[in-house]
Amino acid sequence: MPSTHRAVGPLRVLLVLLFAGLVVAQVAVLPPTLASLADDEPDLAFLQWPALAFSVVELVCVQVVIVCTWRLLGMVRAGRIFSEAAFVWVNAIVATMVVAWALALAAFVSVSVLVDGPGLPVLLFGVVLAGGALVLLMIVMRALLRQATTLRADMDAVI
Repeated sequence: MPSTHRAVGPLRVLLVLLFAGLVVAQVAVLPPTLASLADDEPDLAFLQWPALAFSVVELVCVQVVIVCTWRLLGMVRAGRIFSEAAFVWVNAIVATMVVAWALALAAFVSVSVLVDGPGLPVLLFGVVLAGGALVLLMIVMRALLRQATTLRADMDAVI
């Protein structure tokens, strides 16, 4: 467990940097980039605002996962990760990832219908596949946490 505690600090630093980078992307990078793309491709200019809304909501989903992960890291550091309280944060992560995946799926379907050429639809299809894999991985990890929590409670009862 000591090596786990040593990893919590650097991981929190990286989470703060990632969160800050996502805020910068939402506020300063995405709006001008999508405006520029709309100017360069007038046929697709109508997608500027839906793409901005989609991108911001997806990044907010990532930020929610970061906050939940931060809280779980606090529980790891305090030695309370194998408790029922952890499932609030894990369930929030799973739910947020499902929302993000559903939005990516909707974007894939919409873009496949609206856009000529395979580039963007293929990219979004890859995002949908990767997102689905991540959601299922988190569901498996939640089940493993449930088993470990049950075993921990059983061991505490025996001791």
